[in-house]
Amino acid sequence: MAAAARPDTDSHIPVLLRPLLAAVAPVSGVWLDGTFGAGGYTRGLLAAGADRVIGVDRDPLAFEMAAPWANEYGDRLVMQAGVFSRMDEYAQDLDGVVLDLGVSSMQLDLAERGFSFMKDGPLDMRMSQDGVSAADLVNESSEEAIADILFHYGEERASRRIARAIVRERALAPITTTLRLTEIIESCLPRPKFGQSHPATRSFQALRIAVNAEYDELFQGLMAAERALKPGGQLAVVTFHSIEDRMVKRFFQARAGKTGRANRYAPEIAEEAPQFTLKSRKAIGPDDQELEENPRSRSAKLRVGIRTDAPAGAVDARSIGMPQLKESLK
Repeated sequence: MAAAARPDTDSHIPVLLRPLLAAVAPVSGVWLDGTFGAGGYTRGLLAAGADRVIGVDRDPLAFEMAAPWANEYGDRLVMQAGVFSRMDEYAQDLDGVVLDLGVSSMQLDLAERGFSFMKDGPLDMRMSQDGVSAADLVNESSEEAIADILFHYGEERASRRIARAIVRERALAPITTTLRLTEIIESCLPRPKFGQSHPATRSFQALRIAVNAEYDELFQGLMAAERALKPGGQLAVVTFHSIEDRMVKRFFQARAGKTGRANRYAPEIAEEAPQFTLKSRKAIGPDDQELEENPRSRSAKLRVGIRTDAPAGAVDARSIGMPQLKESLK
């Protein structure tokens, strides 16, 4: 069998790269790119003046794809296999951390990775290429657990209807391909109007997030960044949907010292020294030029915080809006 074609990383367009570099300028010192992917942010940081960038990714394909160009940076580029939730084990006293939480185009472009509902392939979705796959979840989880994933991770309002259809169809034959799952989802929802997203968008998002434990990774990664950054170091996070953005926004609010009463009846909470100051209260979005050049940037939001010298601490997952499932995923 012929090897699958590999995506062209040179054509990859990093989302919000220009506003990110402007927000964290001047760039210097050691940075960590926790979502290395096709290397767009890493190369942008190196070109902007970073002395060294540590590129972290759990997908082995990312570093394979970087091989043709990585050597031109010499020891200014360090590639680290792993997850960004453990970044403080890879480096300390960082000048900056960037996280781009969007699924990589190189993963979407490969049908055999099973991320895309537009291309037929095995129902996989594993970024690290090991562990529980999306096929395992849809074929082995209870109907309630599937509905819970679709609703809480994908904000899919028809989650119960879709879960019921999945369980009914898997009884006839295991659901093992992306297009079969897409067809099942499409049968549960009305045909989209012009300009609306594909009916399978939310469900595929939810399953991908569940398979890769993305919300827990984000939660743990934000705290790891707090531990790894030196005073004055910057944390820049690009999100692509409301749940991620809510988690990042509330994390920065909590760590910027915005504490007090949860409501007027609750006891007042003593303020602690803030771990971050905020570059801006509002998220930064794409400008007209980027929207024209890269339509997938339309939902992207950038938030930036600057680390103080206060000791690192911890936050509660619920307090920053991390979705909670009724059944834990194995």
